[in-house]
Amino acid sequence: MSDIQLPRDLSIGEQRFTELRQEQLVYVDKTAFVAKLVRKSGFYFLSRPRRFGKSLFLSTLKAYFEGEKKSFEGLYLEKWEEAQAAQAAEKAEEKEAQWNTENAGSTWDGAETANMMIQTCSSCGAELVSDGNTMATECAYCGSPNMIPRRFDGMLRPDYVIPFKKTKEDAIAALKEFYQGKKLLPKAFRDENRIKEIQSMYVPFWLFDAQVSASMDFSAETRSRRETADEIIIETSHYRCERSGEMTFRGIPVDASKRLDDKYMDSIEPFDYSELRPFSAAYFTGHLADKFDVDVKESLPRADTRLTASVIHALSKTVSGYDSTAPSGSSKIRKQSGDVRYAMMPVWILTTNYQGKPYTFMMNGQTGKFVGADLPKDTFKEYVYPLIPSALVFAALFWLGWLMFDL
Repeated sequence: MSDIQLPRDLSIGEQRFTELRQEQLVYVDKTAFVAKLVRKSGFYFLSRPRRFGKSLFLSTLKAYFEGEKKSFEGLYLEKWEEAQAAQAAEKAEEKEAQWNTENAGSTWDGAETANMMIQTCSSCGAELVSDGNTMATECAYCGSPNMIPRRFDGMLRPDYVIPFKKTKEDAIAALKEFYQGKKLLPKAFRDENRIKEIQSMYVPFWLFDAQVSASMDFSAETRSRRETADEIIIETSHYRCERSGEMTFRGIPVDASKRLDDKYMDSIEPFDYSELRPFSAAYFTGHLADKFDVDVKESLPRADTRLTASVIHALSKTVSGYDSTAPSGSSKIRKQSGDVRYAMMPVWILTTNYQGKPYTFMMNGQTGKFVGADLPKDTFKEYVYPLIPSALVFAALFWLGWLMFDL
């Protein structure tokens, strides 16, 4: 019987990857696992039975991170790195479009601004624009009555406006409804809260339009449950889902006022952009308007953040049919085009001071969506109200006891 000639010697007992490759011993390519570890990163615990290749795999990792490229010739890891380099080169050639901010807003016609005025709050510095007939008696942001008027100047003309649909009566009703059920609200706060001072104001927004290409990985799980006579078995299957595509976003909003808390503005969104109208100064009649103090370039980081969130949300909605899903790894987003428009949005706003602390309430002047600050609590009511049920129970028991004793 003749000996079988193997092209290479078997790697029995060899635990050193570099030596194994140099001596051209038989090697089952497991470098795909190295690529997976590099791509995912994180902490890993290797736990396998004895003689299952833990030492060889660790030696493979050591050779890779020490840059011994020759040892990986012809293996999966070499091809993977070449593909990664090609993707990086392709990405470097693709220049992401920048936001086009040059066309946001325009200059005013002198006739439009002839009767317009600006009132500056001497307390917080807010600058409110009016038509000359509508004057602010107090600052909508801090409640200060010290408003200093001057002639209109230095404001960019908006491109668009959404007109007010909700009236002052609607705003007052919404505020009263917000108070309802707040049993711990101090009576003095209700009495001193000048509810009728709520003001209509056009708030400046930068609206960002973008077309993007994006790709993202998601991890997903499905779970099944079955029962036997002795046990309950839950099987979990894991999946990796890749999603990519081109998307168009219109009107990603970023408010252009430093004095407006972003959490308030985010809460009263969205606005219905189908009702955007070309701007006319006539829309300011009977209302105030905030002069923007966050220019368009200052708004770019927040616009990018909101664009990324919108892309992730859009892609995640396409991952369906699983029990749970979650983004895994970073998203790849390339902006192909990006334009900016300047618009004024309708908001009803009231800021009232109570015991030295300002409380702000806002309502979307188009949709009626309302948001308010955390309301103050009456400390006396806060301590007494929880005791009332106990007191009633005690009184009832006392009455029953007295009644039984009397009988």
